[in-house]
Parts: sequence; structure tokens; C-alpha cells
Amino acid sequence: MRLTPSGKKLVTLIPGDGIGPEVVESARRIIAATGAPIEWEERQAGASVFKRGLPSGVPPETIESVVKTRVALKGPLETPVGFGEKSANVTLRKLFETYGNIRPVRELPGISTPYSGRGIDLVVVRENVEDLYAGIEHMQTPGVAQCLKLISRKGCEKIVRLAFELARAEGRKRVHCATKSNIMKLTEGLLKRTFEEIAKDYPDIESSHIIIDNCAHQLVKRPEQFDVIVTTNMNGDIISDLSSALIGGLGFAASANIGNEVAIFEAVHGSAPKYAGKNVINPTALILTAVLMLRYLDEFDAAARIEHAVLVTLEEGKVRTGDIAGYDKGTPTSAYTDAIISNLGRKSERWRVRDYKPLKLPRVSSKPDFVVAKTRRVIGVDVFIESSLDAEQLGRSLEQLSAGTPLKLKMISNRGTKVYPATGAITDCVDHWFCRFITRSADGGLTDEQLLGLLDRVSGQHRWTHLEKLHEFDGQPGFTKSQGED
Repeated sequence: MRLTPSGKKLVTLIPGDGIGPEVVESARRIIAATGAPIEWEERQAGASVFKRGLPSGVPPETIESVVKTRVALKGPLETPVGFGEKSANVTLRKLFETYGNIRPVRELPGISTPYSGRGIDLVVVRENVEDLYAGIEHMQTPGVAQCLKLISRKGCEKIVRLAFELARAEGRKRVHCATKSNIMKLTEGLLKRTFEEIAKDYPDIESSHIIIDNCAHQLVKRPEQFDVIVTTNMNGDIISDLSSALIGGLGFAASANIGNEVAIFEAVHGSAPKYAGKNVINPTALILTAVLMLRYLDEFDAAARIEHAVLVTLEEGKVRTGDIAGYDKGTPTSAYTDAIISNLGRKSERWRVRDYKPLKLPRVSSKPDFVVAKTRRVIGVDVFIESSLDAEQLGRSLEQLSAGTPLKLKMISNRGTKVYPATGAITDCVDHWFCRFITRSADGGLTDEQLLGLLDRVSGQHRWTHLEKLHEFDGQPGFTKSQGED
């Protein structure tokens, strides 16, 4: 963290778009009322920056500030939908390798839900920079799009260790790892395998794996069974929003983006432009987000005082924001903030605040080649072809083209299902064909020259869009089979 000459902790403040400036001001006022030694450096991101023509939505001066302070508190940013600009939220997370998204979910007093009284108190720890949200997409043919799901062992180790360290810091006893490894055995399976290996380093924490769809089912059926859930990026995005709905909605959903060098704190909800400037919005999510930030900055007393004040304010029920009481009769944002400030120093008799300890961040090697294989060889290649031929026509053509080469056509699949040689199944095909060639040699690997020789023959008659080498690492196949492939 960066200290000012007066000894205060300098934090980058990004007011954000829509209701952002209002909820950020609420949190800032409450922090000031605690006397916490925080000084703000205000910077911009989001809609105003997009309008200036900067596609990332994050200007250099904001990046420079975060590099300096290493901590940011931000309001919601508008994200363009369906056209070129990237999400400024995602840009900030990825630029600073804030690999862990922490989403606490707990029942709050006075907020009536179908789950009231069940004692929900869990945290979703979501990997934050990999998976499908790397945003690497291509149009493979005019009618077929591809998104690459990238999962690294390094990324898995960081997020898993963060989840266990968070459990220790918060006095929690269980960590569930939620994946879809029954279907995506290499990508989602990598998180499962890493979790099971690293769990041995935390014998004081109970660990178990759960399939992500069952996890969603169980969150609705019996959410009180969960303590910490660690999962991949898109899965975490979905179940953390689901979990927030169990305790009253996004108006109460705090969030922290944690990296080893930088932390960015933001509420989960959006910018809600139709409510902007009306002094009616619920700032609780951003206030609780500020509590997370204060703990990160080792300001545990101020954090506890604010959390206690929020609990007392909600428990008394004298003030209710529009999302709870109705926007025509709800308490104004500013008055709700005043009520929390007036309750600083009070504690609820019923609702407790955990005894938090400093979070120990995992330290993982920065080497790009985090995993090094002892042996490797290339045993084939998958060539993705765009063609209007049917499977039988394309298969016969590729068999002829590969004749006399070190490779032979093993099969063709379409959208993951084997269609050649024919299986008798009924498949509605598109013009995007996954053509698997393997070596004719029982024990030899293939060279790039041999692969390019095949590609040269294929390209003489067919339009190929990309290829994937078929690797064996330490004797294990580095690829999966299509449905129906032997």
C-alpha cells in the first residue's frame, strides 16, 4: 500500500457510472466517520472514458494511480453490450492480475427472504481472469463461433490456495470445489485435480468436490451447508449472483478482486442509470465492499464498527431503502447513510461479526512454464475445416489426400459428435468439421514438417480454419475424444 506524507493509506477512488457516485459517496462518508486513516485519489473509468474514444474504458491516469496505490474502491461501470469495447470492469481486473473474486453472502437482519432464519453465511471464491472470460473468440465459419476456455495449473493453484487461506482468515471450516469436470475433464478437471492435491496442505479445513450444477441445486435447496465455494470464472459469476439472491439481492452483494500486488473493491450490482441522481438507491453493497477493503488494509477495528453499524441499522428497521420498502416511500440514500453513521459504536445483540484475521495471500512461482513435462511427443493433429460437403464426402476426400503420408484420418466430428466413419446416429451438421489425423507409426512422434505436409495437401482442396497438435505429455494424452469416438 502507498502511504501519504501524513501517514494515511492512499486509495484510488473510481466513482463510476449511473448510481456509482452516490453509493461511493455513502461509503466514503461512513469511512470518514470512523476516523480510519484513508486518503482518496479520485480517477475515472467507464462510460465517460468510452465517450472519449478510448476502447478499454480505462485511461492511463487511472492505471497509473492503481499502480501507485495498489488498492482501488470503485463504483459500478457501464459495459457496452454487443459491440467492440471491452468491459472496463474486466479490463481493470485483468490488467492487475486480480485473480480472485471474493463474494461473501450472509443473511442480514430485517431483510425478509424465503431463506430468512436459515443462517446463510458463505463465501464464493471465483477465479477471475481465466476460463471463457479470457474473451478469446473467433468466427470459425460465417455461421460458427468459437470461444477458447483457458484454464492453467498456475491459475488453479492460486485460486485454490486463496480459498483455503480465506477459510483460515475467517475461521471457516469447509471448502467445496465446484466444477463441471465430469464433462470438461481437462479444463474443469484441472481445477478439481489441483484442489484435491492442495487440500492436503490444509488438514484443518474440510474439503470436498461438487459438480457445479448440483452446487447450484444445493444452494437453492440447502444453502446453509456451504462455507466456502471455490470455482472457475463463469461458474463463479453465475452462482455468486444466485447466492446473492438468497439473502436479498444485489443491493447487499459486496465483492473484492484480490491479486498478490493489487486489490480492487467493487459492489456487484450495475450502474442502474434510471435511478441515478435521485437519492433513492441502496448503498449497502458498496458499504460492505468498503468493509472488505478496510480489512485488506488491516483496518480491522473500523471495518468491524461499520459492519456492526449496518447490522444494527437493518435490525432496527427504522430506515429502509427503496429496493426494500418501495421507491415511492423508501428512505433516501443520504438518510440511510446518516443512520449508519449514527449507529457507529453500537453492536447487535443477535447478529455477530466474525473475528477476522489478516488474509495470507498465496505465493506461487511467476515462471510462465509453471508445469514442465519430462517427456512429450506429437502423435497427430486436429484440422478444423469449413466445408459444405457432407461427412461421407469430406471423409473420403481427406482419406485420399492423406494417403501416402505419415498420418491417417481417424475420424471427423461435428460440434463434438463423431460423424465419420458413420455411426448410425442422427446429427444435424454445420459447416465446421473437426478432422482428427493420427500417426501411422506405433511408437514414433510427428515433426512439424510432416504436419505441414499434410496441411499443404488438405489446403489444396479444402478451406481449413485452424489446427491443434495432439500432444502426449509424460505418456498421457493431452486431448479428449469426441462423443462416439473409440
